[in-house]
Amino acid sequence: MTQPAPLADAAPQSPERLRLSLAAAMTLGLAGGSFYRNARLGCINLLLTYPGGCRANCAFCGLARENQPRRGDPRYEKFIRVSWKDYALEEILERCQSAPAWVERVCVSMITHPQAREDAVTVCRRVRAATGLPVSILIAPTLLDEGGLEAMHEAGADRVGVAIDAATPELFEKLRGRPVGGPHRWEHYWRIFEQALQVFGEGMAGVHLIHGLGETEEELVLAMDRAKGLGGCTHLFCFFPERFSALASAPQPPASGYRRVQMARWLLDQGLARARGMAFDQEGRVVDFGVAPEVLEAAMASGRPFMTSGCPGASGQVACNRPFGNEKPGPDLRNYPFALQPADLELVRAQIAEYPG
Repeated sequence: MTQPAPLADAAPQSPERLRLSLAAAMTLGLAGGSFYRNARLGCINLLLTYPGGCRANCAFCGLARENQPRRGDPRYEKFIRVSWKDYALEEILERCQSAPAWVERVCVSMITHPQAREDAVTVCRRVRAATGLPVSILIAPTLLDEGGLEAMHEAGADRVGVAIDAATPELFEKLRGRPVGGPHRWEHYWRIFEQALQVFGEGMAGVHLIHGLGETEEELVLAMDRAKGLGGCTHLFCFFPERFSALASAPQPPASGYRRVQMARWLLDQGLARARGMAFDQEGRVVDFGVAPEVLEAAMASGRPFMTSGCPGASGQVACNRPFGNEKPGPDLRNYPFALQPADLELVRAQIAEYPG
């Protein structure tokens, strides 16, 4: 006789158990598999987890409150296209102590849950004590004030990420706020980002922004420029329809627009350009990046603008490179988790020059 699946109240709970991305589980030897083109994950991504899940209800997110399945449901462990199985924190820490040399960071991701603030601090402290690796925290601003940020810094976190995601206040409200029954507020998110920069220091906080939620390229560039002007940086993502989310049937945007905002982000974060010097057409698409041709060509030839943007490791290179978190592995990657090869550069050159319609 088949036993019924455990109910949601039997779900694992942080801080003693955390979900681990499939890429992180593979890197730590907790899951089998191989990476497309031999990509290497440089950051162990941890996700806090609780019975009942996240209290927010963001339209593009597989963890949205209205999408909480019971344990045993095939959706239960899915997030950002892949499984996030739960493991004991102690086991994760033991594995991190013997992780491959290219693992240079751990990231603790909060969800919107009353216990997440305290547990993020606890997990951060234990990771630092057990591994010595630098720790980033992807914070849940709705739960935080400056005191919460200071507690994270004192626990050993050296960087934080603020997932603003939507580039305009109107889109933020529509997708994350009152219309979807969500608790998040645009101005509070930006206020926490500013406070994070005060607590952690200039350049030590980044905003997450998603291309393809209905914004124009110009609107996204302005949001990235705001982050840079405040002393931070941008970690850029391309929308990929999350199965079972409210936007599951929405299309992934063409690569062309994403290539242009990737280039704009790189130039902004490197201090080579500002939004006021760029030009946009009537559709809000970038037509001039506001830099000399030789600067643009050097950036293009390096391929670095098109690699994953995220927190760096001890080497100074991006550690949180999230292989294939934006797309299925294949020839048309949005964020490259490794250096681009000549064929990759040829593809992105064609894409960035394309203006559909």
